[in-house]
Order: sequence, then C-alpha cells, then structure tokens
Amino acid sequence: MPSRGTSGSPRGYIVPVGGAENKDGDRPIMRRFVRIAGGEEARIVIIPTASELEVKGERYVELFEDLMVESAISLPMDERSDAFLDKNLRVLERATAVFLTGGNQLRLSTILGGTPVAQMLRRLNADGVHIGGTSAGAAIIPEHMIAGGPSGATPRADGVILAPGLGLINRIVIDQHFRQRDRIGRLLSAVSLNPFAIGVGLDEDTAVFINRDNVFEVVGSGGATVIDPTNLDYSSMDSARPGQAVSLIGLKLHVLAEGARYDIESRTAIAPEREPAKV
Repeated sequence: MPSRGTSGSPRGYIVPVGGAENKDGDRPIMRRFVRIAGGEEARIVIIPTASELEVKGERYVELFEDLMVESAISLPMDERSDAFLDKNLRVLERATAVFLTGGNQLRLSTILGGTPVAQMLRRLNADGVHIGGTSAGAAIIPEHMIAGGPSGATPRADGVILAPGLGLINRIVIDQHFRQRDRIGRLLSAVSLNPFAIGVGLDEDTAVFINRDNVFEVVGSGGATVIDPTNLDYSSMDSARPGQAVSLIGLKLHVLAEGARYDIESRTAIAPEREPAKV
C-alpha cells in the first residue's frame, strides 16, 4: 500500500515516463517536471541504479542543470548495501523531486527493494516530494512492476512477468516503450491477472503527471493507452495453458494524447480542450 506520510501533507506528483524522452529542444516533459519540483528552487536527486552505465546519472545532471534548477545530484547505488547508507538518505531528505533513470527494472528492484532508500522514497512522496522515472524507472513506480514478457498484441497465459515495485500507487500497472515495442499483449496479460489495477501503457517521449487526487494528464509526443478492466465479464486466464492466447471480454480501452486527462478513482477519461480552428 502507498505510504500514508505525515498527517495533512499532500502527496507529491508521480510521473512515469515511457522512455526516450526528448532531452533537447523544448523538452516538455522535463520542463514540466522541473516546474512542479520548484523551478529555480528545485533540488533534484537522480537515481541511476537501473543502468550499469556510469554516464547515465551525469547525463541527467547536465539536463536538469541546463533547465536552471538549484541543484541536481546523481546518487549512484550499485550495490544493495549502498541503499542502507545514512549519507545517501541525507541526500534524499533535501530533495524536492527524485528521478529514476532507465535501464533494467529487475536491477532496480533487486538493489532498492525493501531498503531504507525504497522506504524513504515512499515517505517522501507521501509528504509532497515529486517522484518521476523513465522506462525501467517508470515500471517500478506502482505496487506491481512489469518485469518482462514477450512482445505482441495478444494476451497469453505466460505473457507477463510481474515483480514487486516501489508501491507509490496501487491503482495502476505501467508498461513503457509501449507502441514502439508492441507491448499491449503483456499489459493485457497483467491486467487480466487482477482486474483491480488499471493498465497504463506509455509510448516513448510520453509521460503522465499523476496529481494528489489520482488524476493524471498526458504530456509528450506520443500516447498513453489506458486499459480499464472494471467491467471485465470474462477471462480465460485461469484455464489457459502456458503460451495459449487468452480471451478477455468487457474491457474498456482509451488512447490519450497530450492534454487528455484520466481520473484513476472514477475511471473516467477526460478529453483535452479543443483549440480554436485556424482560419
């Protein structure tokens, strides 16, 4: 369950990004993230644990510094023991926002899962610190993390591998690089296992900014695919053999582009306001 945090403190934004976000030019996702983090007063900590490339964290330090934040610090944690160090916890305590880079989500979960750093991220978010992540860093945000599964449009009995995530939110399950890697089948498989959670598939260079009321807005050049299993009438997942296609009847699907919003609690999609027609 998400952390309750300090009584009376509003939760910070949760910002999963589908990967390959625009790092040059307008950079709308990163600019929006900096704005909610405090703009010129933003203190952003980057956690590059999902990647084994040392330059990954420094790349995001340069990106955020170019957007004129007060500070951007890369906090490498390559061993599980690093996530128990007081010095790393003290760095996180000063952050107005935390950003998890892409890479391997299982590397991220096996190093951070159940550690004081993971616990602190939950508490910080509950107390108003904004938490974002791209690619693997997006996948680990919910309670249930998609750790793997084959590409393809058809859900199958062994079509997804799930692992525990950070648990910042338990209402959704996230997949990333969604359209580019043809991952609708594995997201459908994940949703069919427990229709409580909504599936959110994020294209590359696309993010959803989830506010304290669990309403999100889509930002970026791609789309967010929302799979709502509320009225699922039938699923053959319980009887399907390994590798066999699964029947799912009664799902609702939305494809939301920039400016569209979605209320996770009421499970309602909200169209963006139409711009006046150009003469």
